[in-house]
Amino acid sequence: MKYTNNSIPKGRQHVATLIARAGDVIQIDDAVRILEIDRNAAAKTLARWTQQGWLRRVRRGVYVPAALDSLGSEHVLEDPWVLVPSLFGPAYVGGRTAAEYWDLTEQLFNDIVVITHKAIRQKSQKRHGTIFTLKHVQERKLFGTKSIWRGSAKVQVSDLQKTLIDMLDDPVIGGGIQHVADCLGEYFKRTDRNDSLLIDYGVRLANGAVFKRLGYLAEIQGGEEQLAQACRGHLSKGTAKLDPSLDCPKLMTQWQLWVPARWKKAGGR
Repeated sequence: MKYTNNSIPKGRQHVATLIARAGDVIQIDDAVRILEIDRNAAAKTLARWTQQGWLRRVRRGVYVPAALDSLGSEHVLEDPWVLVPSLFGPAYVGGRTAAEYWDLTEQLFNDIVVITHKAIRQKSQKRHGTIFTLKHVQERKLFGTKSIWRGSAKVQVSDLQKTLIDMLDDPVIGGGIQHVADCLGEYFKRTDRNDSLLIDYGVRLANGAVFKRLGYLAEIQGGEEQLAQACRGHLSKGTAKLDPSLDCPKLMTQWQLWVPARWKKAGGR
């Protein structure tokens, strides 16, 4: 059945059908395709269903299902990752959130870190009850990702090595340098570690501080001299801080890296 402007369905059955066929994130084009109406009618229909409480608007032209028990449907938004492509694309899930995904940490965070090329006004945004922490990057830095399906949405997440390189590039998105160091320690235990790819990603990212931090952390972990030596071959001029958010009064001259006073050469604690 093709719906016209004069016969746009209002019943809950039609809402449930749209949600079932569109998936976790509903856009105007989905309503056009599924309800077989024009864009103007689709926009008005989605707006009306939002006012009636069937949908929730997450940004202009993008909606998610509300709690739909009254529709006789169990379809509710349980995975906020599905919002990432529609809200922030081109983008990927990264930082401490990707570290959780790759089992580099057991620590739980209450936000989702998103690396995006899209211009952003606020680094922290709450959408559909979820806090998204956003970092804007140049398009050339949107590499080293893996496509995964979360429900009906295809989402990009940084791969194992890119997750670490991103956190070394910006320890803030890694939950602070101590957490980054802990994640790196877990990486060293893994059978799927790929240090060559780690180095390649560091070169491609083109931030000399990454190799200073990685080399220093590899050295103090112990047993990682080969990786530390590889980092020495990529050291840039000048100095950097182990964590720019911390007071770092102690200079490790070998790495040209300023570190917090409590960090020692033989260990980070």
